[in-house]
Amino acid sequence: RRRRLEIFNYLVEFMRTLLTYCYDLTKALGFPSYGIAIIILTIAIKAVLAPLTAKQVKSMKGMQKLQPKMKEIQQKYKNDPQKAQQEIAKMYKEMGVNPLSGCLPLLVQMPFLISIFYALQNYPYDPAYESFLWLPSLGAADHLYILPVLSALSTYVMSRQTATDNSGQQKIMQIVMPLFIGYISLNFPSGLVIYWVVSNLFQLVQQFFIYRNDNKEA
Repeated sequence: RRRRLEIFNYLVEFMRTLLTYCYDLTKALGFPSYGIAIIILTIAIKAVLAPLTAKQVKSMKGMQKLQPKMKEIQQKYKNDPQKAQQEIAKMYKEMGVNPLSGCLPLLVQMPFLISIFYALQNYPYDPAYESFLWLPSLGAADHLYILPVLSALSTYVMSRQTATDNSGQQKIMQIVMPLFIGYISLNFPSGLVIYWVVSNLFQLVQQFFIYRNDNKEA
């Protein structure tokens, strides 16, 4: 357990170092800005993880296409759940879809997401450059609540884009999760919320091209 904690701490420090490098880059270009540095770091991280994200999105899209067929099977064998599960498993095999394949990419990404969370939460900003746009300090919460609204809105749009079915439970989650993200963003450091918003926007663009290419192939 101590070993895992040490590895995680190294990863957090690595993310802080990367942010410092990104800030030094903006400084070398003549416009020192931690806000732009966070945006650059976010795009870099998402670009590195893009193949995993693409695999996860394609898996969810595959599951989405199979939803009508799954409902038909469940309705047909509503009195025989075991038979329904067997037929669904058979369908997965025939269509080449693994319902668990979307989980592994997410699990691989989680250490990076958590480490950047802690790296930005306590990052030692230079007071001379910690302001960004309307934000007095990237280390403090957004006093105008613009970022929390953007975090909730971008999360909502992304959840709608990746929805695998239109069940009542999922519709509720599509509303509850963005509201929860927006709520906790009220007290999060602005730098961290910028990371979340930019990360969502990057993934929205990535998913748009994935879906467009899939539709062209279809």
